[in-house]
Amino acid sequence: MDKETLIKYAPVAVVVIALILQWNLFVTPADVEIKHREILNEVAEKYVAKEQYNDVKSQMHDIQLKIDKIYDKIMGVK
Repeated sequence: MDKETLIKYAPVAVVVIALILQWNLFVTPADVEIKHREILNEVAEKYVAKEQYNDVKSQMHDIQLKIDKIYDKIMGVK
């Protein structure tokens, strides 16, 4: 590359590098880790684990069976 071409395109290169730095187009691994932790915390606040969901589902099923038994006993008595 000759000196004239370098001088011709140097301002453009400086502007492009400045925009890349200003707009944070490249992130550091620390920034990615921070964002990852934020996402995990947000997901943990809004959603439950599948195991917890299955536990609650089985408890609700047990409660429904007990209610059905109580209903059958009451209707059998009358």
